[in-house]
Amino acid sequence: DWIRRGIKTGRVAFTDVTSAFTVLGVMGPRSRDLLSRLTGADLSNEAFPFGAAREIELGYATVRATRITYVGELGWELYVPTEFAQGVYDVVVAAGEDLGLRHAGYHAMDSLRMEKGYRSWGHDIGGDDTPLEAGLGFAVAFTKNGFVGREALLRQREAPLARRLVMFTLHDPEPLLLGDEPIWRDGTLVGRITSGAYGHTLGRAVGMGYVAHPGGVDATFVRAGHWELEIATVRFVAIAWLEPPYDPKSARVRG
Repeated sequence: DWIRRGIKTGRVAFTDVTSAFTVLGVMGPRSRDLLSRLTGADLSNEAFPFGAAREIELGYATVRATRITYVGELGWELYVPTEFAQGVYDVVVAAGEDLGLRHAGYHAMDSLRMEKGYRSWGHDIGGDDTPLEAGLGFAVAFTKNGFVGREALLRQREAPLARRLVMFTLHDPEPLLLGDEPIWRDGTLVGRITSGAYGHTLGRAVGMGYVAHPGGVDATFVRAGHWELEIATVRFVAIAWLEPPYDPKSARVRG
């Protein structure tokens, strides 16, 4: 309804095709090698850059391959017509056997996306958070006129951000973050963790959460503080990050 109310001409139609497609994620440093065994499409970085989406023949199906990732590694999401999903799955698994293919569920995905700083809707971002507060200002095309919320974002951009999403890792590899842990800076409670997990690549707990400060939460504020996360009433020393602790330049994603 919110989308329909935003369409001034009323000439756009939406069709729910959720049940018509299955999505398979092929992720990891060997994902290009694996998929190249199954399609004649050019999957090189030059021909199929990060963010591109196109239809390719894979197995016995035509699928929409999107070079996007939620785990911080090279990979593709394959949007497969539901009736072909089993066949595509079978050929992908068979082709990846000698490449070390492993099945991974949402818990693994959740851990990996936190190491890379990817936000989760409903946890780290929602209707009460702005792109600037969430550290997603790079995704806003401020030069486009007329989008909902533009004027509010322009006003917010002109002032210090009183609230900002910050990423954290713990020095101690033993404690586990699960979410809602208090965030302390120089002995003052400044926020709570919105997402937390054990980061298997980093070898320690990783999480993120909103930090509030009336004078503004910027790089200087983050770097100058002594940070602690409280887990079961015990405070553990933490490192605060404004860039992802894993592959901050996204070389693995875009390679």
